[in-house]
Amino acid sequence: MPFCPRQQRRWYSGKKKRHTLKTQLVINVATHMIMCVATAFGSMHDLIRLRHSGVHVHRETALIGDAGDQSIWRDHGHSITPYKDSKANPLTPEERQENRVLASTRLRVDHVIRQLKIFRVLKDVYRHRKRRFSLRVNLIAALCNHSNTTTT
Repeated sequence: MPFCPRQQRRWYSGKKKRHTLKTQLVINVATHMIMCVATAFGSMHDLIRLRHSGVHVHRETALIGDAGDQSIWRDHGHSITPYKDSKANPLTPEERQENRVLASTRLRVDHVIRQLKIFRVLKDVYRHRKRRFSLRVNLIAALCNHSNTTTT
């Protein structure tokens, strides 16, 4: 039975111009292990999804976010995000160097995301039941964690 337009609205992403599903991962940078997976419908912002996911990170643990997560420090005091550049306030050389170090750390996270996207069900348009999306993402994350532990 198809969704009515009111139900479809929450799955519709105005940015992508289609119905989308989002996945949020918590990855341990040192071990390359996926610690937690949270899924949501397409029109939800990343910080709101983090708040609703119920993930509790110890306050001494550093959270590394991207440039869009500038207000994550309100929820987690020990968070690290790159500095933003503007015409009025250009970046200093120290801030540029810190952004480079942060980008090299985030590169390890991108490698883990690449391992997930090898599975085409996560890379391409998801054509299955939306209720089962979270289950499939968790199973694929478990497979990636298993392959990471057996190779190292």
